[in-house]
This record gives sequence, structure tokens and C-alpha cells, in this order.
Amino acid sequence: MRIGQGFDAHRLVAGRPLILGGVVIPYERGLAGHSDADVLTHAVTSACLGAAGLGDLGRHFPASDARYKDCDSRVLLRAAVAMLRERGLRVVNMDATIVAEAPRLAPYVERMAAHMAADLEIGPGDANVKATTTEGMGYTGRGEGMSAHAVVLLEG
Repeated sequence: MRIGQGFDAHRLVAGRPLILGGVVIPYERGLAGHSDADVLTHAVTSACLGAAGLGDLGRHFPASDARYKDCDSRVLLRAAVAMLRERGLRVVNMDATIVAEAPRLAPYVERMAAHMAADLEIGPGDANVKATTTEGMGYTGRGEGMSAHAVVLLEG
């Protein structure tokens, strides 16, 4: 068994769609980044890579590489899962938390979890996504950005 944790944060900006866990969420701003800036999927991918001892997102999917410009982050997660499979590892379960003051994410977390379960090749009950706020504190509390934390358990 191997445990990995992941974290990601991006700034909120006008003119970009808000995508979390592969779900497009209606909101006046989206997350800035080289790819689609999906903080949830990035944190989950980072946790997978970390659990396997494979470094981080930037090592495998660098922002300097034009192939990843505006890329769907779920493609990167599926690529990381393939790397795990090549090493005889598989995800057992995943738990993640999105930190955002707005918009309200509760209506979307089930769909996000379903996307993560599918991409991680685990059952729907083995992927959990939740959301919280910082009660107005820090960059998330001021609405400047969002972040996500994730933990995965691998076996092999």
C-alpha cells in the first residue's frame, strides 16, 4: 500500500470557464492556468504521482509544453493512472477537498466524484469529493483563487 497527497491552487480570472473535476460550473470567473486549470483534477493527479514516487505534474506535463495548452486535465489524470498501471499499481480510493468561497459547489460534487472514479478506474463509492470555504480568510476567502487537496491510496 502507498499513500499520496496532492495540492493545487489557481487564481480566479475573468474570461475563463470554471472547471472542477471535469465539470463546467456556471460562474463569472474561471481558473487561470496553462491547461484548463482544474485544481481538483490537478490535486488528484499529483496525489497519484506522489504515491507512486513519480514526482509532480510539472515533471510529466510541463506548462512549457504547448501540447498541454488549454488541455483537459482529465486527460492528464488518465495518463498518470496509465503510469501507475505500468508499475503494477492501482488506485484503491481517493478523497479530495476543494477550498473555495464561491460559487456553491455542493450541487456539483457528486458529478465531480463520478468523473474522478471513472478516470481513476475505481468504483463510484471509492472516490469522494467535498467542498469547504475558509470563512472569508486568505486568498480563497477574498475570492482571488481556489485550491484543492487530495489523498489517494494505491496498492500493487
